[in-house]
Amino acid sequence: MLGACSTPVLRGTGDLGVVIERATGSVQIVDTSKQTAIAQVNGLGDLSHASLVYSRDGRYAYVFGRDGGLSKVDLLRGVIERRVIQAGNSIGGAISQDGKLLAAQNYAPGGVKIFSADTLELIADIPAVYGNDGLRSKVVGLADAPGNRFVWSLFDAGEIWVGDFTEPGKPRIKKFKNIGREPYDGLITPNGRYYLAGLFGEDGMALLDLWHPEQGVRRILDGYGRGQEKLPVFKMPHLRGWAVAGRHAYLPAVGHHEVLVVDMETWREVGRIKVSSQPVFVIARPDGRQVWVIYAFPDNGKVDVIDVESRSIIKQLAPGRTVLHMEFAPRGESVWVSVRDDNRVMVYDTENFAQRGVLPAESPSGIFFTHRAARTGF
Repeated sequence: MLGACSTPVLRGTGDLGVVIERATGSVQIVDTSKQTAIAQVNGLGDLSHASLVYSRDGRYAYVFGRDGGLSKVDLLRGVIERRVIQAGNSIGGAISQDGKLLAAQNYAPGGVKIFSADTLELIADIPAVYGNDGLRSKVVGLADAPGNRFVWSLFDAGEIWVGDFTEPGKPRIKKFKNIGREPYDGLITPNGRYYLAGLFGEDGMALLDLWHPEQGVRRILDGYGRGQEKLPVFKMPHLRGWAVAGRHAYLPAVGHHEVLVVDMETWREVGRIKVSSQPVFVIARPDGRQVWVIYAFPDNGKVDVIDVESRSIIKQLAPGRTVLHMEFAPRGESVWVSVRDDNRVMVYDTENFAQRGVLPAESPSGIFFTHRAARTGF
């Protein structure tokens, strides 16, 4: 494996990806076709809750570190092209529809910052100030939306903000207040129409129709959430770990050993699937035929596979100790699974569930492939 490539090999980027190595502040650049690592990039800071987005051409990965670092990594050369420290405590970001703007969501100081995707120059700073006392909220659930907009939630304020960055230096911010207590994460549907915020402080979710924002935020899935939990919550599920297959969404039930099935036309629950433990990520194979589930402690060494037609578990895998994340190959023939405490990434065939490969990695967590570059919300 190369440390860095001074002269990039002439190749496309469509089958590349990045594996976060959280313990060493590094990432591996991987070839998903050959199932090999092709470079390692170091010096990325605290990656304990790192995520990334891609440039439109898939050449650059923008890595958001927990320490506020924002790094532009060249996948073809295997180097950090630019890096800035933009906050004290950051929790992820997004890239605009036109690929020209990056948004970073921050815990401290609470707010959203907008950067040039080319130079990482700061373009706009939107403090998450709420109430009459000038308090700043932690920002969560940041997502890109059509029309060069970004949407995010204010954990402490119980608000959703929509920022229109058609004129990047003069953003227009629309604030939706009293949406529910402690929104802890958010997602946008694949078509970019609906933004949903999960509520930690009460049952239910908040839904905003971005086609009709004048209708305001409405509450859905009142049986979903923390308020009526029957089990301790060991790890809050990630809403971006929702699976969308056809007209249905499959989502982890907070504090329950269940996956909820939701009709995305009515936003009503239409079923529940019993699973092995408390789900954290529920991810659909690209063709929508299967849904794969990983769990919170103490059952975070298992992966279950749900058949969408029968709504039942058809296979259980045991990749190793502390499974943190999964990513399907672009067309779904394989899935990559990070196994943090065994320092490896497992690759499985999604038809027969056979092991297809093992890649060594230092405490791997998030896995991100470049096909995300063309998807809203990724």
